[in-house]
Amino acid sequence: MDVVKRIREVRKLAGQARGTGGKIALVPTMGALHAGHFSLIDAARSECDFLVVSIFVNPTQFAPHEDLSSYPRTEGDDLAACRARGADVVFIPPCEEMYPFGKPKTEITVPQLAGTLCGASRPGHFAGVCIVVAKLLNIVAPDRAYFGEKDYQQAAIIRRMVKDMNLPVEIVTCPIVREPDGLAMSSRNGYLSDEQRREAPALYGSLQLAAEMIRSAHPPVEDVIGAVRRYLSENAPLGEIDYVQVVDPDTLSDVRAIDGKVLVAVAVKFERARLIDNMLVDAGCDDA
Repeated sequence: MDVVKRIREVRKLAGQARGTGGKIALVPTMGALHAGHFSLIDAARSECDFLVVSIFVNPTQFAPHEDLSSYPRTEGDDLAACRARGADVVFIPPCEEMYPFGKPKTEITVPQLAGTLCGASRPGHFAGVCIVVAKLLNIVAPDRAYFGEKDYQQAAIIRRMVKDMNLPVEIVTCPIVREPDGLAMSSRNGYLSDEQRREAPALYGSLQLAAEMIRSAHPPVEDVIGAVRRYLSENAPLGEIDYVQVVDPDTLSDVRAIDGKVLVAVAVKFERARLIDNMLVDAGCDDA
């Protein structure tokens, strides 16, 4: 496994693999790898011939008050995990390599998808995500890039960006990986206190409640949102609800009536940890 820090190095290695006819995969991460990341790496390894994992804590997607300086960094463990899972290259660029001229003057936005859910409380976040993902796709030129469904909105925005910009890459999403108690894997779970950690699975519990309501009774959207909010208030009192929304899975617009597939999405803040989760629910089926 090659560990490289320079754009020219990863481009050279990816280019050599491309020259042999191999299919190239990219798994972009910010490090602090966990089982959710491993599922992406394993899927990419099984489906492609040459695997690049990037590890870069991207400053452009953090607001000034957010946790850029304290975001968990576990490079040694991350490299060992990538090696064990068969990565061919790990790209760990310093900030000045990705942004040699400082904060980029170019913006890439998908406002129709970025203004809701997490974008409403984190303005500018997805513009930062788009610029770094666009740069990584340009640098590596993969055939496939892999993202987790926990960050459903992020994946939808990236997929749209790729489509609008005619980028020759397939965006692959992989299912949410959960702890045994249902909590979605996240690098920020480590910020939780013991008491907060005991309450955090309420996010998944609230989604299960919403799914049961939708499948069994097709209730008004307001009833689902109200029930989810009550569940979170009762079962995660240490958390502050950021949002509870029922949206169209494609447009991410709030739905007026539940008919067919909908995405139920929640976000809750526990002091330093802002947790998100979602569930795709088909009102006409017994299973999501």
